[in-house]
Amino acid sequence: MSRTLLLAAPLLALGACAQPTGSASGVSAVMETVGTEAGTVGVVEVQGGLDHPWGIAFLPDGRALVTERPGRLRLVDGSGEAPVVEGTPEVFANGQGGLLDVALAPDFDETGFVYLTYAKPGPNDMGATAVGRGRFEDGAIVGFEELWAQTPFQAGGRHFGSRIAFTPDGFLLISTGDRGQKEPAQELRNTIGVIVRLTMDGAVPDDNPFVGDPDARPEIWAYGIRNGQSLGIHPETGAVWEAEFGPKGGDELNLITPGTNYGWPVVSWGMNYDNTPIPDPPTRPEFTDAVRQWTPVISPSGMLFYTADAFPEWTGSLMLGSLGRQGIVRLTLDGDTVSGEETIELGERIRDVEQGPDGFVYVLTDNADGAVWRLEPTRGGE
Repeated sequence: MSRTLLLAAPLLALGACAQPTGSASGVSAVMETVGTEAGTVGVVEVQGGLDHPWGIAFLPDGRALVTERPGRLRLVDGSGEAPVVEGTPEVFANGQGGLLDVALAPDFDETGFVYLTYAKPGPNDMGATAVGRGRFEDGAIVGFEELWAQTPFQAGGRHFGSRIAFTPDGFLLISTGDRGQKEPAQELRNTIGVIVRLTMDGAVPDDNPFVGDPDARPEIWAYGIRNGQSLGIHPETGAVWEAEFGPKGGDELNLITPGTNYGWPVVSWGMNYDNTPIPDPPTRPEFTDAVRQWTPVISPSGMLFYTADAFPEWTGSLMLGSLGRQGIVRLTLDGDTVSGEETIELGERIRDVEQGPDGFVYVLTDNADGAVWRLEPTRGGE
């Protein structure tokens, strides 16, 4: 990232304006610049002082809900205050666990529902990935209820997933992780290392692939997943895309289809941490191979299909937050394949990436003094 400092145009109230060139809330900020294939891009800090921010979702008025992994939900409006939103669930704040993703229901304007994923505390200092929802009213979450929880509970603080996506036909998808246990990701009697598909109120749809199988959990949509922290729906095709952490090498981008086994831990493009090999996916054709794999890893977290025109060169791109490359990995898709890749270097571990209502790209930096940053086109002469 260039260390050139610019006086930014006054900040929008965090995406409240529909047009990137809209007026601002009156707050000024110092902006750094970064070179990209789309030209020089400005990076503006919208909110600092966040403790490991994990997920971000924009409200209709342009403010944003941001989760902090230790268990807080913040309301960010660009003023610098970021008050805590009360009414969130108790979390298992252990290692990678805590309060994780946040998403507004597609019918939020009518229902007010906000969905959260989190590590749910269990007996004997164990935890499990869970999802629930409550209504956002007067700056608080009201009537939060758990809709689903992973089974069984596991000890330790590794590999909870988890991201939320809503399908065009009105279903809820949740990515999970293997909780560091490996083998259960191949066992359909549990929900370790799976993608789950539910109705919006948490019921199991009748057409899920394992409904009626006495040896499988009916909520499973796909399995053989190591640690899925990126999940998204292609805005034109409706296809489900997921990215996950590999072991030592072998991060994956997967096209998710119902009933499919993605092979972990039987196959992987990476190796075990003790350097012992894992068979490559082509050696076991009964498993579905990744669309793309990365060795060395990129550590993908958060997924965005960019649909705005603030950055015309990025329109249609799949963008991944990258902890490993400390930036955004931008992919060009050609149908079900990747035809191009760019790394937008930001110099910080990026936990999530989202498109604001202003058409700009927003990211969360993952550290104990984390932040919301906005990427915007630079303006000549400023």
